[in-house]
Amino acid sequence: MESSDRMIHRANQIALFFAGYPHDEAVAGVLDHIKKFWERRMRDQIVAYVAQGGKGLHELALEAVKRLQ
Repeated sequence: MESSDRMIHRANQIALFFAGYPHDEAVAGVLDHIKKFWERRMRDQIVAYVAQGGKGLHELALEAVKRLQ
């Protein structure tokens, strides 16, 4: 399993890439990226992390993961 710090960093990097987009497009972009490029176990891990509060996640990543659930 990927460490939480590394997972947070990856998710936040994606969120920062989309941060200049309008909010709804940004969240959709982060969500689409996670769905397309993250393995199932990585998605499950971040969903579980968000269920525990999602500390340290960029707001766009947090919202995208909540929609992933």
